[in-house]
Amino acid sequence: MIDSPKRQDGYPDETDEPAFQAIEARRVPLPVGYRQGVISAITVLLGFSLLFLRYWNFEADGGWTTASILATLLLALAIVLQLVALWRSLLPRDDDEPVYQVTLRWFLASIIALLAGVLLAGLTASHVFNL
Repeated sequence: MIDSPKRQDGYPDETDEPAFQAIEARRVPLPVGYRQGVISAITVLLGFSLLFLRYWNFEADGGWTTASILATLLLALAIVLQLVALWRSLLPRDDDEPVYQVTLRWFLASIIALLAGVLLAGLTASHVFNL
């Protein structure tokens, strides 16, 4: 019986295991340019979110209301979700289509939170909500 080849550290090579080979067989790589496009989109929205949050918190006229605090929390949530999506998109395993789709869901959640926060901030600034 032939032993599986050993690595430099003395452990057997994982690529010979049937489970690893099954995962590699299901691997569907992304077309060229998809990851770079989503990374660019995330960073553009992240930059907008950070600048809008800075303006909304430090430069906008008026006092703090319940609606403006809620808008700030939604903007902060959007930034956290964008950072998670950016982190996931920079991982090497994000080149696989199933992992990439989960990253896109994180990004979509951040877009929804950002839109809700900006909409609420706009309505608050125009005095539609007097909370």
